[in-house]
Amino acid sequence: MLQHISWLSFAKSLAVITALYYLAVLGLFYRKETFAFFHRVRRRLFLVSSAATLATIANAQDPNAGISQANTLIRGMFDTGTQLMYAIGAVLGLVGAVKTYKEWNAGHQQEAYRAATGWLGSSIFLVVVAAIIKSFFGL
Repeated sequence: MLQHISWLSFAKSLAVITALYYLAVLGLFYRKETFAFFHRVRRRLFLVSSAATLATIANAQDPNAGISQANTLIRGMFDTGTQLMYAIGAVLGLVGAVKTYKEWNAGHQQEAYRAATGWLGSSIFLVVVAAIIKSFFGL
């Protein structure tokens, strides 16, 4: 799958993720200064975002080809994803069993019940969701 990603799309994705990260940091730690800055430059920011949106729309391709390509890629990765969900469910089951055993031997029965419910429940949930999705989509 990674060989289908071009360097240009990787660079665009990295730039977007970096911009979102810095916007989150600015919003969390420099809230007043960030709001004052956006209030000053809101007209220019609107023009730049409009131009970027128009450039993206002008560069759009046939949506049917993209949807069919995404469908093929998802169907090709589904078996691997299902196996991954089963593996994560097995690991969660083992961790839950060890945690429950540890709490039970320490004499904390209520904590053991909580550990069993949480860890083993999440393990069963992952396995059931993988099976339901597989049968629902007929894969």
